[in-house]
Amino acid sequence: MIKLINIKLLILILTLSSMVFSQPLFADDVTDSINEALDAYKEGEFSEAVDSLNYASQLIQQKKSENLTTFLPEPLEGWTSKKPKSNAAGASMFGGGITATRQYIKGKNNITIEIMADSPMLQSMMMMFSNPMYATSDGGKLEKIKRQKAIVKFDPDTARGDIKIVIANRFLVTVKGNKTTVEDLKAYAKAIDYKKIAAMQ
Repeated sequence: MIKLINIKLLILILTLSSMVFSQPLFADDVTDSINEALDAYKEGEFSEAVDSLNYASQLIQQKKSENLTTFLPEPLEGWTSKKPKSNAAGASMFGGGITATRQYIKGKNNITIEIMADSPMLQSMMMMFSNPMYATSDGGKLEKIKRQKAIVKFDPDTARGDIKIVIANRFLVTVKGNKTTVEDLKAYAKAIDYKKIAAMQ
């Protein structure tokens, strides 16, 4: 059992080390944590090694979430926007994953774009996209936006709605609005570069 734990820890250390090379601008704190994990591992302090590895993993996720904000579009003409926000959730919170959000405002019209990556929540969304019955059960419509499958929901009575798009089975883009129009929702959905998102490592 102890030997199995040792192997798993070593694999984690090697995996995180390889991830660091792809994030050179954020490597200092990460490599410090990985080196601490290596020292703890060599000394048989496995719990401490796991803690250090988890911290390094969280730092890498944090950097990835910051990179995700670069895919949020600039405000369309006549709109203003708030500063993009990013978040890297640990495995204990909603199963982990990273998100980037940005809010866009035009008078009372309010639209928010959220990009979520590497979250277990994507599995349920992919089921909806693969089965039209699930997609349309609560008023949604399957459409294509920039060659991407989209589930569009909009209630003209409340002027609320959202558009959901799954990219490369890894990313969920949600464009949701309040006191808005379906045309504005689609305009912001079309402003996103889905090819660049799919290419993100």
